[in-house]
Amino acid sequence: MAGAIIENMSTKKLVIVGVILLLFQAFSFMVGGLIAPSPTTAVHYLATKCVDQVKHHQSTKWFMPWGPNQCKKIRDFDEATDKKIEANNIVFAVHIPLPNKEMSPWFQFMLVILQFDIAFKMYNQIEDGALATIDVGLAYRDDTLSEWTEMAHSVEQRKLSCNFTTTKTYENEGRYYECDLLPFMELGNVAHKYYLLNIRLPVKERKKINMGIGEIKDIRLVGIHQNGGFTKVWFAMKTFLTPSILIIMVWYWRRITLMTRPPVLLEKVIFALGLCMTFINIPVEWFSVGFNWTWMLLFGDIRQGIFYAMLLSFWIIFCGEHLMDQMERNHFSVYWKQVGPIVFGSFCLFIFDMCERGVQLKNPFYSIWASDVGTELAMAFIIVAGICACLYFLFLCFMVFQVFRNISGKRSSLPAMSKARRLHYEGLIFRFKFLMLVTLTCAAMTVIFFIISQVNEGHWHWGDYTVQVNSAFFTGIYGMWNLYVFAIMFLYAPSHKRYGDEQSSGDAGASGEDIQLTTTITHVDGPTEIYKMTGKEAQE
Repeated sequence: MAGAIIENMSTKKLVIVGVILLLFQAFSFMVGGLIAPSPTTAVHYLATKCVDQVKHHQSTKWFMPWGPNQCKKIRDFDEATDKKIEANNIVFAVHIPLPNKEMSPWFQFMLVILQFDIAFKMYNQIEDGALATIDVGLAYRDDTLSEWTEMAHSVEQRKLSCNFTTTKTYENEGRYYECDLLPFMELGNVAHKYYLLNIRLPVKERKKINMGIGEIKDIRLVGIHQNGGFTKVWFAMKTFLTPSILIIMVWYWRRITLMTRPPVLLEKVIFALGLCMTFINIPVEWFSVGFNWTWMLLFGDIRQGIFYAMLLSFWIIFCGEHLMDQMERNHFSVYWKQVGPIVFGSFCLFIFDMCERGVQLKNPFYSIWASDVGTELAMAFIIVAGICACLYFLFLCFMVFQVFRNISGKRSSLPAMSKARRLHYEGLIFRFKFLMLVTLTCAAMTVIFFIISQVNEGHWHWGDYTVQVNSAFFTGIYGMWNLYVFAIMFLYAPSHKRYGDEQSSGDAGASGEDIQLTTTITHVDGPTEIYKMTGKEAQE
């Protein structure tokens, strides 16, 4: 039986392949650490207070904080009071980016966070559960001379979460509350050079709108976007890795189809893993630089979710196929208890993503974090997802331990063999165990990356707790996935060599010893000798 490359390749060549893969892994970390800048940049903005002098507000009128057509401004609300300017006639204007700068499609997305500067007043304190009603409009243009074009308009509510750290007395009037950051806006792409936000805080005493929210002094925004330099490095990695995985996948499946037997479940799952890796690699993001595709963030999340589901399912099946007896293995249905929760969890991730980013395709100011129920659900989802990821890793460790124990039980047949045969199978067992340990390492890094990504995505909503993710971590983990999939398809491809071709014909008696370990090989089909060895019990 020819077996797989992992069994028939010489140790010297296998070490060379391992060293090359390790060098590529180190290079993928170095690309992020030495070449790429940090993944994101945060820019702080202070809203300019403009005065709308028209009694009936015009929705088509846009207020510029600076430039040739800048609005009539006031310094603070005391000046507005002196000039008898009502709160409803004050517009907070923010131009993105700062003067003499431009936005770029290479920024990929834009997340905007809002913070109120609220002064303490004894007669105007922040009430418990206070809601700020925000009438906000977003416009864009691509040069400094053209008119602004409306992109979105919405009336949103944000719950204020503020603390006053000192005693509430008249002596402390004018001190500022400490308020949490509030989710404000998210754009799935940055297709235009200039953006303008006009924010109103309408006051309607009869309807209790914007009553009991304290004395707002200023509005501050934090604009977060992906760094253009990191985007170019990320696109370059995808462009390089896509053909690499595609070529090895085609080569692997060609070797599978050349065999006389039909492919087993493990070989099919390895091929499916290669397909999913190719799907997430295809650099369709290049089109986002030239086209206004607002759905790219959502599409990227869907692609990553499919890959997560396939990778986690593969590890379960990979271990399970070395535990099942010959009657149970090679049937996908026996894994429904393990794969079912993975598919269900991935579906929940998709629904959660659609509830926020799906809605943001129409209304970029929508946020699931804006309400108490949404915040609790989102927080619970992140915590549960992290716990489930840890439980999955522990379960995978348990399965690997069972595989090792199963193989150790089969080693009782080795002493009865000739020395050459015994050394051969001991070498196969060592290679397989090493691959399983590499798999566990890859799984551990994937789980850590998943948890940190979930926390990092919502870290603006966690108050004081933030997580900074380095570029090297992104490029390193992404490179690790590709190298792992490449290695699995290469090592588990059928080999053109046969063990014993180079041995003398006088060693023919070894075939009987071979059968002692792998049972009747003619009836046990599989990619490797270890695969056949671990499934012999049902045949016996």
